[in-house]
Amino acid sequence: MRYVLFDVDGTLIDAVDNQRLVWHTWAERYGLDPDEVYRVALRTRPVETFAQVAPDQDPRECLAALHELEDEDVRDGSYAAFDGASELLNALESGTWALVTSNYEHRVRGRFARTGLPVPKVVVDAAAVTEGKPSPVPYLQAAAQLGAKPEDCLVIEDAPSGVQSGLRAGMTVWSVNTPAAVNGVHRHFGSLRDAVQDILAYSSEVHPDRLEG
Repeated sequence: MRYVLFDVDGTLIDAVDNQRLVWHTWAERYGLDPDEVYRVALRTRPVETFAQVAPDQDPRECLAALHELEDEDVRDGSYAAFDGASELLNALESGTWALVTSNYEHRVRGRFARTGLPVPKVVVDAAAVTEGKPSPVPYLQAAAQLGAKPEDCLVIEDAPSGVQSGLRAGMTVWSVNTPAAVNGVHRHFGSLRDAVQDILAYSSEVHPDRLEG
């Protein structure tokens, strides 16, 4: 069998504007430059962001404030699933796909409920691992929970840290929803919609030669 492991924000859910607004609001609470904070946050986990942009603040209080804003966004924010996401996820066989996110499962479930996307049996979130992307741990954990070998897994990502996570896990990695291919990927698609049929073909065990491009 072959398996598909999806990142969430930026890959299945269009939440870029939401993430920017959340971080800008958080930065303003602490009297920081919102643009600089967001630039750092794009490259690091929240605790690492706090250490860099607000080293004099209690990281636990910083995280609590961020979580409050993110939970508000799940309830009241305006966002949508990317075109093709619903068709793709509903076409995949149960038990052959998972979500691997740097967010938290309750927020993923909230956003999926609001956008009508199905939630798989396996969701590996920030609370489930001690090392986040770009470590291979999140994707390796998802594969283990599915009973899959890394070489039988396809990772769908939009961010460099996620791509590196999948590659370090020894998996095939495709990027979507970016103007240019993320460095290191095996294939790139300008949008998730463009990748739908190829992802479904992969999950149906097409010949390996078809995976190159």
